[in-house]
Amino acid sequence: MTWDSHATLARLNEATRDLDPPLAVIDLAAFDSNRRDIARRAGGCTVRVASKSLRVRWALDEALRHSQFAGVLAYTLPEAIWLATPTANEPGIDDVVVGYPTVDGGALRALCADPVLLERVTLMIDDAAHLELIRVAASAAGATVKVCIDVDSSWRPRPPGLRSALHIGAQRSPLHDKADVIAFAAQVMSSQHIRLDGLMFYEAQVAGVANEPPNQRLRGRAIRTMQTASIRELAVRRPMIVNAVNELLTQRTGQGLRFVNAGGTGSLESSSSDSSVSEVTAGSGFFGPTLFDGYRHFSLSPAALFALPVVRRPNPGTVTVLGGGYIASGIADPNRLPTPWLPAGLSLDSQEGAGEVQTPLHGKAAAALAIGDRVWFRHAKAGELAEHFNDVTLVRGSEAIAETPTYRGEGKAFL
Repeated sequence: MTWDSHATLARLNEATRDLDPPLAVIDLAAFDSNRRDIARRAGGCTVRVASKSLRVRWALDEALRHSQFAGVLAYTLPEAIWLATPTANEPGIDDVVVGYPTVDGGALRALCADPVLLERVTLMIDDAAHLELIRVAASAAGATVKVCIDVDSSWRPRPPGLRSALHIGAQRSPLHDKADVIAFAAQVMSSQHIRLDGLMFYEAQVAGVANEPPNQRLRGRAIRTMQTASIRELAVRRPMIVNAVNELLTQRTGQGLRFVNAGGTGSLESSSSDSSVSEVTAGSGFFGPTLFDGYRHFSLSPAALFALPVVRRPNPGTVTVLGGGYIASGIADPNRLPTPWLPAGLSLDSQEGAGEVQTPLHGKAAAALAIGDRVWFRHAKAGELAEHFNDVTLVRGSEAIAETPTYRGEGKAFL
């Protein structure tokens, strides 16, 4: 174990010594270091903050108070309405794009009934069915709803001998080619009560796939080759689509798109370097979860952590902590498990993994742990950790300076 590990463990334990685990913290120095690095990697490009990767209002507000950060990418319409609605204590967030299509009729009616929300919230679409749902709600209220078209940004190479192209990337929008996007954009522009506000390009195969996974040199090289080819293809296709949509929109309405959004934490450099992009998105980069450890071109500081108490010692080389089954979404494999981080030298049990009510831990460090000691973990993803805690403690150095609620702590469960 390094001195840094010892010092960090002692610092976190001291900061939370008056708190009973399980507990979650945000390390403010790490959070701010990550924020500065996100801004640096994005160059001069505006950064929209992805709320699903935070799910703590304090974290959203803290990011947005810095000049290069503006607007939120929400994950559901009810969440967007909650974030954008002004209250007696909060002005609300004035620019919220819902990153995924909605079919929530009640939320659509609430949006259409509120002029403030209509100005602040933009909905994501990629299908005529989305248009019709929005049109019906907007027409009934005499409202105009802003929408953003999600353009599929996967890479679709066609190796020799294959009858159809491969699909490398997330399964999102069906709108991939310029002709498909233009045809749909024209349909949007012809729809009453709907205004085209932006385009979104999320290159998941670059932004969310680690390109230097530990102990997998050949796989890392293959991923980097894929990402380079995907970036090159998108650098041609994306500007063509943006220019064509802007030209058509200007002809029809006299003004162009308000924004073109792209990228994520893993692709800030390549996304922001495209002059057709007006803003990039980042979320996980603020918290630094383990799934973002394996990137060659940047490194994050672990900022969101949780501690569990040692409650059992099954044998001299094993301790058991309370809870811990905070499994990340996605393909069910060991990478989605939380990682015992401090004290260094602990590992999960291969038969039990991270359990709902208990998690056994092995390793040299286990012998020095006593009943009542705490073990610090990192989650595989970022915002999902907030679904397990009502609040997080803000830590600066070896001092706990405040507690702040998560979405869950504010009584909100949007998915």
